[in-house]
Amino acid sequence: PSSAMSAALARSPNAVSVSPEEPAIADEGVRVPKAFISVTNADKGQAVILARRLNKLGFDLVATHGTTIRLREVGLECEDVFKVNEGRPNIADLIRQGDIALIINTPLGKASRYDEQAIRKAALQFNTPCVTTITGAEALVEAIATKKSEKSIKVRSLQEIHEKISHRDHREHRA
Repeated sequence: PSSAMSAALARSPNAVSVSPEEPAIADEGVRVPKAFISVTNADKGQAVILARRLNKLGFDLVATHGTTIRLREVGLECEDVFKVNEGRPNIADLIRQGDIALIINTPLGKASRYDEQAIRKAALQFNTPCVTTITGAEALVEAIATKKSEKSIKVRSLQEIHEKISHRDHREHRA
């Protein structure tokens, strides 16, 4: 999943640069990546933690009204955006314009189905990473943070990892 997400981020029109040499705060004239967050009430507590982390990683925050209120209550700056059925410009418009680098959207029930479909469709059309669970969002944010903090990441197969562990365990048992 993390390699697929990295590939999606690289293809995104508003691609997220995760080079550790780049400053988190953009220079004048450089677009700062924006993370869109819209979560159910049950997920708002965890969304605050994720939003703080994304903000520290250099993302500006964009959210629907209810999520914006919660993020502002805890002192985070956040741009308020319409849901798809509330007016324009809405979140689907921002995705289509390439203004959104990643999406965290945990919809709930029939009322959010229209928004959910429009957001996913725009995300798919414009190669914008979209996660629909808090667990997935946590993994995405952790992957971005790890990528920013490391100079290089070595990709290994499960077989290579297993072999390394087996050799280590074998040496420990002989000692």
